[in-house]
This record gives sequence, structure tokens and C-alpha cells, in this order.
Amino acid sequence: MFLVGLTGGIASGKSSVIQVFQQLGCAVIDVDVIARHVVQPGYPAHRRIVEAFGTEVLLENGDIDRKVLGDLIFNQPDRRHLLNSITHPEICKEMMKETFKFFLRGKVGEVGQNRPTYSWKLSPVSYSSGCVTSLFRNNNSLGSRSRYRYVILDIPLLFETKKLLKYMKHTVVVYCDRDTQLARLMQRNNLNRDDAEARIKAQLPLKDKARMARHVLDNSGEWSVTKRQVVLLHAELERSLEYLPLRLGVLTGLAGIASLLYLLTHYLLPSP
Repeated sequence: MFLVGLTGGIASGKSSVIQVFQQLGCAVIDVDVIARHVVQPGYPAHRRIVEAFGTEVLLENGDIDRKVLGDLIFNQPDRRHLLNSITHPEICKEMMKETFKFFLRGKVGEVGQNRPTYSWKLSPVSYSSGCVTSLFRNNNSLGSRSRYRYVILDIPLLFETKKLLKYMKHTVVVYCDRDTQLARLMQRNNLNRDDAEARIKAQLPLKDKARMARHVLDNSGEWSVTKRQVVLLHAELERSLEYLPLRLGVLTGLAGIASLLYLLTHYLLPSP
């Protein structure tokens, strides 16, 4: 099993792409959900945040006030680094824990259930329409392998923070051109042009993310075209053998433990 980091930008269509991945029966972990989870009251990160930033970052119910905390670290790199040093280790631990659960679970049920995801790259290889149609017809087989080959991590700030990049075997960006992004955001959020442009400018440009990613899903055009890209990437990563090193390592470790137990019982326990 290996990890695939997936990201995008505001109104680029990342959430819709994630839904397609899930329909294909892939494993998806939302790192934003994990980030909110690890700062809940009773968790180590919550206590350390209060110690570092004071009780003014707390709501009445004891939860972290994300807006107040965000204002405190805005344009203050030192405080932002302090917050990251508190939360990122906890996020990584939870991320690995969730990934290991998928590794242990192994089996994939019927396609369409609420489970994990995969990805694809806009490669220079030309796929015929017949090939794509065949892949759509065989979605069932693609999404019902006996084991997860990899896990998708939905990470909004994958390239901005770079903290989790070292764990990713593949990176994927859901891209759309600037004009399309602007039009979608204005329509979706009922914003005027200036407000929409301000929100887009607050993020790392999608064209920069696309240059850094190993795979790009271009969602600038028809949705059916994007779905084809997702299926093709799904198939490409399913065929990858990059999951083998970890699986072989685990099996080797289990074999070693079994051998040790055999030696202990054979030589140390008294014979009947």
C-alpha cells in the first residue's frame, strides 16, 4: 500500500472528484477532518495550543475557536510555525493510524459504499475512446480488488505546508483554468468579481500546484471528461507495483515473529 496526496483549489472541483473516487471503491482520508479531530478537548494538541496561545482561543464549550486562532497567527510566521509544530505530529500519527486500519481491513466491499479513493495523471499517452469506455464498463472490477493498493489523502494545503509531501508516493492536483475557477466561485458563493478574485489570490495558484504535482486532473471542461481522467488514473495506480515493498516488509516481519515464537516454544518450554 502507498499514499497518494490529492489537492486542488477553491472551486476547482476537488470535492466532486473525491466523490468519483469513492464511487470507485477507493480509500480516502480527509486530512482536514483529522486536523479538526486532534485539537478537540482532551487531546494533547488541544492542551498544548491553550498553553501556547492562552485561553482566549477557546470557545465557551472548550473547543478551539479556529477564527480567533487564525487571526493570532495571521502574518506571524513564528506563531504559525509554533502552531504547526503542535498539530502536525498529531495529524501525522492519526493519518498513519487511519492508513494502517485500511491496511489491516484489506478487503474491499461493493462499489458505491462510503469508502476510500484513488487518482490519475494527465500523461502524454493517448487513450482511445474505446479504452475509456471499457474502463467505465469495468468500474466494478477496478473498485473491487481484494485489497487496497493505495490510500488517497485529501490535503488542501499539500504544497503550501509541504509537511506531508515526504509521505506521498504520488501527488495529484485537481486543476481548472483561472477564468473557469473565477466563474464557478462567483456562481457557487454568489460573490462579486472582486471578492471572488480576492479569495483566489489568497491561495497558491493552481498553475503552480500543477507544476509541482506528479498527476494533474484537468477539470476546466466538461465533467464527463474529468470523470474519464479519474477512471484512467485509478486504473494506472491499480496496476502499479509500488504497494509491494510495504506489504512484503510486513509479511517478512510477521514471518520473523512466527519463527521467534516457534523457537521460544520449542527450546524454552519443557517437553511433555
